[in-house]
Amino acid sequence: MPPVTDNGLLPNLVYSFSDAHMQLSRGGWSREVTARELPAATELAGVNMYLKPGGVRELHWHQQAEWAFLICGSARITAVDAQGRNTIADIGQGDLWYFPPGLPHSIQGLERGAEFLLVFDDGQFSDLNTLSVSDWAAHTPREVLAANFGVPQDTFRHLPKEQVYIYEAPVPGPIETQRVQSPYGSVPLPFSHRLLAQAPLVSSGGTVRIADSSNFRISRKIAAALVEIKPGAMRELHWHPNADEWQYYLSGQGRMTAFAGNGAARTYNVRAGDVGYVPLAYGHYIQNTGTDSIWFLELFRSDRFADVSLSQWLALTPPALVESNLHVGRGLIDALDPIQQPVVASPPQPES
Repeated sequence: MPPVTDNGLLPNLVYSFSDAHMQLSRGGWSREVTARELPAATELAGVNMYLKPGGVRELHWHQQAEWAFLICGSARITAVDAQGRNTIADIGQGDLWYFPPGLPHSIQGLERGAEFLLVFDDGQFSDLNTLSVSDWAAHTPREVLAANFGVPQDTFRHLPKEQVYIYEAPVPGPIETQRVQSPYGSVPLPFSHRLLAQAPLVSSGGTVRIADSSNFRISRKIAAALVEIKPGAMRELHWHPNADEWQYYLSGQGRMTAFAGNGAARTYNVRAGDVGYVPLAYGHYIQNTGTDSIWFLELFRSDRFADVSLSQWLALTPPALVESNLHVGRGLIDALDPIQQPVVASPPQPES
């Protein structure tokens, strides 16, 4: 049951990937949650994709930035920038990658295959409408292709007739055998980041790992946090001053309450596989109602992560103001902590 404090009208802020259409191919599958499925989600869109061992998300590029989190398995990414500098990297569980808009790249599943989350900085984005090398070649005259590459037209007699999107291929060999040396060198900033291996911010109820342009420098359009909420704990009452929040729940179950002002608040149940969304500056919190930890991602269309803690704000405000505004006594004032605790543990219950 929702809390009795829920009131007023808010749009739906949760949608499950399990309700999304699945695009199947021999090399894997994909499904997406965009503003079409979740109309409130205007700033970001997400794609859940799986590549079989050897499966390839073909050579392609986007008008949008691409941010990714490797959920399980392992993958290999390749990319080339506008200066002819290239990169190749193997990605493991809990790692990120990021490709700026317009940067050509590919993704391939390794021995165990790969499941990952892709996030794009446009709520209307669809992964089925990207710019793909097979699609472009299929819609370019053979004589033009021959002139461009300096080869006979017959070279292109077996070209795919449409976008291949995801396809089957052998598992590639060790990365050192696949490197192509560019005369212009390698990209100056890494396109991958080991988020799960990063030392977390530890608080009483869980952990937080933040990746933005301060520690993952290439990621200039999307910032993220990987949050753990232990059983009974809560992502504290807070809001974000710089962007909407797009969430993906990796494991566990709980509920999120969003406050929109003017007496409007609504609670939503969330579980693994769900996408949540919180508009800019809406107050919100997330409670773990299950027996296992919740792990989820917070994502923002911004170069930096920023949040405002209600508890920290009150702790750093003159106590008399807090007391007169909220009609509370010293009990609350003494409990306020000026050091932010992003995830707070459940308070001890009195003995019966």
